[in-house]
Amino acid sequence: MKFSHSEEKREDRQLDILIDEDNGLRIVVSRLGAELISLARINEAGKWTGFLYRDNDLSTPPQGWANHATVMGYYLHRLKDGHSLYRGREIKGGNHGFLRSKIWHLAESSIEGSGASLKYQITPEDFSSSEYPLKVSVSLTYTLDTNRVDVLFEFRNHEPELTAHVAFGLHPGFAATSFETFHLQMPKGLYRRYFSPGNYLSGETREIEFPGGEMPFSKNELPGSIILELVDVRRRNFSYVDPPSGRWVTLDLTGVPYMTLWSDGGPFLCVEPCWGLTDHREQRAFEDKQGIQTISPGGELRASFSMSPQLASCD
Repeated sequence: MKFSHSEEKREDRQLDILIDEDNGLRIVVSRLGAELISLARINEAGKWTGFLYRDNDLSTPPQGWANHATVMGYYLHRLKDGHSLYRGREIKGGNHGFLRSKIWHLAESSIEGSGASLKYQITPEDFSSSEYPLKVSVSLTYTLDTNRVDVLFEFRNHEPELTAHVAFGLHPGFAATSFETFHLQMPKGLYRRYFSPGNYLSGETREIEFPGGEMPFSKNELPGSIILELVDVRRRNFSYVDPPSGRWVTLDLTGVPYMTLWSDGGPFLCVEPCWGLTDHREQRAFEDKQGIQTISPGGELRASFSMSPQLASCD
């Protein structure tokens, strides 16, 4: 297997470019936020075809969503009014947490056998006590393995006596020809939907026994976010398809407890693996948030999912 890793500085961003030369698969990662800004394959004409919204474009759009695949943590979506109490201490932050605004350290670039990876890290020295008061570090690894990209979160709690609480996830937006053209195929199983008017959980839920197939939601609901718990979904393979462009992505969400579907009406769909949920309208203490993940003193937490982008022939 032949892989290449290169670095590039573009528009004040430090980028890492990892390519699987044999399979024609590429990722571009910005060290700002460790954000995946390109997920692309070589098409039949020998040109790169991007799968993310605004793939490999660092410019600021005149309107609409301006990101590609936001890394979320140490909380998800929103803290109510931008703050919360964690173990009695105030924490503050904006949408999706502080990880997206930090310059991550490239801890390792490796090529081994059939895979190649980029590993990024954030340590307690990289954030303030008002952002998160405990000593918890995180590593995020993107691995190219044949025709898929594996995403691995690894948290380490450096506190000798305190249990740490975190919520995290990835917020990839998959590109479409238009808002009307994309489809999402969901597997059979029992889902629980959490309603979040105004971006905060209302406490209302609905269980959905789904037979499998096209997502059972109107696209008109996407701007308000569709938050789902995968209660009893045995084969967690989700397929995003945009027929006019021939792009489809299979997401393996084995081990993922929640997912969020969102779009602002632009030509994309965000399919977000989540380990945690947004705040309730009646805010709870951070450690009591719905879906919060725990890490024992001196312990570790690992979580992962994968994305397999493919190109169909377009006649």
